[in-house]
Amino acid sequence: MYASIYIPDFSLQAVVRSEPDLRSRAAAIVDGAPPSCRVAAMNSQARRAGVRPGMTKLDASQVPSLAIRHRSRAQEAAAHAALLDLGLSVSPRVEDTAIDTLALDLTGLEQLFGSPEKIARRLAERASELGLRAQVAVASNPDAAIHAARGFRGITLIPAGEEAERLGSLPVDALAPAREILETLDRWGVRTFKALAALPTLQLSERLGQEGVRLQNLARGRTHRSLAPCEAPLNFEEVMELEYPVALLEPLAFILGRLLDQLCARLEARSLATHEVRLRLDLEAGVEAETGAGVRTESRILNPESCPESRAPSPEPRTLRLPVPTRDAKLLLKLWLLHLKSDPPPAPIIKVALAAEPAQPRVAQGGLFSPFSPDPEKLEVTLARIAGVVGKGKVGTPELVDTHRPDAFRMGRFTSGVGGRGSGLGVSKIEDYRFKIADWEQSAIGNQQSSIANRQSSRIPNPGPQTPNPESRAPNPESRAPNPDGVPRTPTPGSRPLMALRVFRPPLPATVEVRDGRPVRVFSSSGARGEVVSATGPWRTSGEWWTEDGWQQDEWDVELKKGPGIGGQGTGGTTSGIENCRLKIPDWKLKIYQDLGSGRWFIRGIYD
Repeated sequence: MYASIYIPDFSLQAVVRSEPDLRSRAAAIVDGAPPSCRVAAMNSQARRAGVRPGMTKLDASQVPSLAIRHRSRAQEAAAHAALLDLGLSVSPRVEDTAIDTLALDLTGLEQLFGSPEKIARRLAERASELGLRAQVAVASNPDAAIHAARGFRGITLIPAGEEAERLGSLPVDALAPAREILETLDRWGVRTFKALAALPTLQLSERLGQEGVRLQNLARGRTHRSLAPCEAPLNFEEVMELEYPVALLEPLAFILGRLLDQLCARLEARSLATHEVRLRLDLEAGVEAETGAGVRTESRILNPESCPESRAPSPEPRTLRLPVPTRDAKLLLKLWLLHLKSDPPPAPIIKVALAAEPAQPRVAQGGLFSPFSPDPEKLEVTLARIAGVVGKGKVGTPELVDTHRPDAFRMGRFTSGVGGRGSGLGVSKIEDYRFKIADWEQSAIGNQQSSIANRQSSRIPNPGPQTPNPESRAPNPESRAPNPDGVPRTPTPGSRPLMALRVFRPPLPATVEVRDGRPVRVFSSSGARGEVVSATGPWRTSGEWWTEDGWQQDEWDVELKKGPGIGGQGTGGTTSGIENCRLKIPDWKLKIYQDLGSGRWFIRGIYD
């Protein structure tokens, strides 16, 4: 058995998919360039109102309450892709007969979906879910099923051997014969399948040749051929071209919701999900420069800044990446609305296109004794809301950058560790981390004991305090002297303690007085201020000079003598973070640096 799916008024239904309200109204599609736009398709309400194919747009606009839309090739391509998804959701052998017609091989599908009647109803229901009103027919050969689907509304079932009788009432022009043959048949008075099937085959062959015999076999429903299966690409994209520019977020949300519903329905039909959705917005040119208008929420403009004088359709799509595959349209809509609120388009929108990257759905197996990590979908919405408050690019996980720039990092995407299967960071992973920490602690203790033993056996004298040499480029021995045995220095009864550097992120701005190329006084609103009693440096670091973001810094290790009012004394009881580090130490030991590009000074950290 074979089935056929036909979408009547295809160009109209391609537009109605995105505007379901047009189903209850008289609607027509016009095609062509102005002023020669003519009606190409219309629904039954428009036909009853007097709209006919070929009418000009001006004449059609005189019909009361008629909705006129321009033909959209992009929306027709999306509707055809949805039609292919519909066919492939039931049968692996699908023939792409025409842009509005498919033929399916139902051999062996009864055990999966039931009788041919149930399969036909299933196809009609799924077509409705995809926003298409389909006519479905089932017959013993593909050509009979195709003609029945194109000629009869609803669902048609033709038992084997009854093809000629059931197809007899269809007009001859449904066979799409050549114009000369159609005129000949009309002169003979042959206007239906039944009349053509009743003609003698020999005389028909003498007058119309083999083409006439082929048409008669089609009218009798006796053709036998194999399907030409198509390989449908996994291309999930929905497009909507707007009649008028959209400048408010509320109507844009309605449009996005409709497109996302269609995308998720297509993904579900192919048993797939998506982990990446791309949004492309084509903007109205020239409007933003004149009015400064962008996408607004009610009467509030979200981006009042003016833009360039004209703007082409947005070439760079916005991308929404998800931690786990999903096909939840409501979740995707929430994420896109939060994204658009934080980064609104700079001009009214005239076209919206959504594309989804297909992926296998997530399969999660929870453990009986393993704690679950946060729900990835809810976590993604929460992160999007936080990003809308603090700003784009300020929420995520810090990641190191491949550079020598001090404290350089970037904000990476935060994920909860949920993979395709599993329940996230459970007890096993936490215990792995604890084991790693325990191993590290044991290794550190062993290195410390080995260092003490080596020091006591070699009796290496402890270097005493040294006076900083202004000409020296070496670090202060007090904090930078290497250990002769090559291991980290460990406090011993006769040695001076190691000094730890507390790094401030971000570095603290400071004002530094320089005399003869050396800092002599440091002042910072963070609490570090005083005369420099010793300074070591500078140590120059630079990098990325071949880019616009090159950097060059001079570092100094300085020791300050705190003056009155420092460290919480005489400051009204207010202490800063840097003061809290050193309240009990009379002198400051700081690492400062000067950004040679801007000439500004900063405090990188404090030695403890």
